Amino acid sequence: MRQVNHFMPSGGGAAPVRTHKIWNPSTGEVQAEVGLGDAALLDKAVANAKEVQPAWAATNPQRRARVMFKFKELIEANMQELAELLSSEHGKVVDDAKGDVQRGLEVIEYACGIPQVLKGEYTLGAGPGIDVYSSRQPLGIGAGITPFNFPAMIPMWMFGMAIAAGNAFILKPSERDPSVPVRLAELFVEAGAPEGLLQVVHGDKEMVDAILDHADIPAVSFVGSSDIAHYVYKRGVENGKRVQAMGGAKNHGIVMPDADLDQVVNDLAGAAFGSAGERCMALPVVVPVGQDTAEKLKEKLIPAINALRVGVSTDPDAHYGPVVTPEHKASIERWIDVAEEEGAEVVIDGRGFSLQGHEDGFFVGPTLLDNVTPQMKSYQEEIFGPVLQIVRANDFEEAVRLPSDHQYGNGVAIFTRNGHAAREFASRVNVGMVGINVPIPVPVSYHSFGGWKRSGFGDTDQYGTEGLKFWTKVKKITQRWPDGGGDGSNAFVIPTMG
Repeated sequence: MRQVNHFMPSGGGAAPVRTHKIWNPSTGEVQAEVGLGDAALLDKAVANAKEVQPAWAATNPQRRARVMFKFKELIEANMQELAELLSSEHGKVVDDAKGDVQRGLEVIEYACGIPQVLKGEYTLGAGPGIDVYSSRQPLGIGAGITPFNFPAMIPMWMFGMAIAAGNAFILKPSERDPSVPVRLAELFVEAGAPEGLLQVVHGDKEMVDAILDHADIPAVSFVGSSDIAHYVYKRGVENGKRVQAMGGAKNHGIVMPDADLDQVVNDLAGAAFGSAGERCMALPVVVPVGQDTAEKLKEKLIPAINALRVGVSTDPDAHYGPVVTPEHKASIERWIDVAEEEGAEVVIDGRGFSLQGHEDGFFVGPTLLDNVTPQMKSYQEEIFGPVLQIVRANDFEEAVRLPSDHQYGNGVAIFTRNGHAAREFASRVNVGMVGINVPIPVPVSYHSFGGWKRSGFGDTDQYGTEGLKFWTKVKKITQRWPDGGGDGSNAFVIPTMG
């Protein structure tokens, strides 16, 4: 059986006692296993990082950028290999996997400009003969704990900015699909990075706790479910770390009466069911405003959803593939059971879906639920599967209130031709990322990504200028070059610049 190893200069040490299965979601077969590391393994990774990080930080930003440029070229050259490897472990179709890699690559492209974005501030003549300037300096060793649903994109969001800024980085990817992060680390060394600068260690909660407790890791970035995000944030902060922890989501799509419903249906099909709904920026709740809008939208949604093709990850005609594990398939189907028990109408039922020739694969058919209410548990919690819920709103005020009052605040979208309504909605809604006629409003790499409420813990977002702030600290220097003779000031009085 194929083994997925830790990526460290000195190797993974002794054979691990504990391992984790890696499934092929399309066939339902175990295709590999990964060894789960422990605190002792992390100590080795930290020692490796401490050895190489000072020299990397001392390397001028332009030379660091050259490594990022080469890394970008290698990812592009190996795009097909990365996408196929990702698909084989995650289950998303190959074209979607390429999108996963591409969105991470865009942050690497931003990191290629590190000489420009890393520049500090300078004030000449802040006082008599006095200049003040600042510089952004690396923290030392950063760590990232990443989820299964974007095994290429989210690691690159983290380590791209951290390493370009002068840090070493230790990545703990999901044990469900760990092979792509290891391949990215291999390509990074091939691009010219010193061994030990980017390391990949595998593990479960034991490794996560070791990272959160390690005194030589000052900053941790996390993406995953909200309960674990809160745990990571709390434990990390208690240990004196800088922590950004992105959690779950229940993103809403508001459909105003004047919206182009054909375009809305097309957008919803991709946003709700793409990648089998296993996205924190998926759009699993649609909120038509007014009963007439709801009925027209439902009428158009039914044939569009029924036309979706579910297939194996290598099927070029499939709209989406299987979910990641048998446990996750069972969880999604249980949530559909719960919604039905709560009184939701199961308009299209994806439970018990079976793909001919791949009956053991982890497939869930597209599901549409209507007459869902805010009181239902299935509305309040994240399902994370190919399930679209219709929550009907009577008016615009209710449509603003629904996502604003929800425990999650990751993303939201409004579909309308009315500029005033869109502007009012974007201004008032209590959600971190807003799309106007954009169903999945993930900001471009030179802005920043982050949700509110239980979708994000910590006060700094991912990538862009916010990511740069997270992975650096600012040093402020006030300097004077006296020309002799003194200025007659009292050295015992706090100096001013007047």
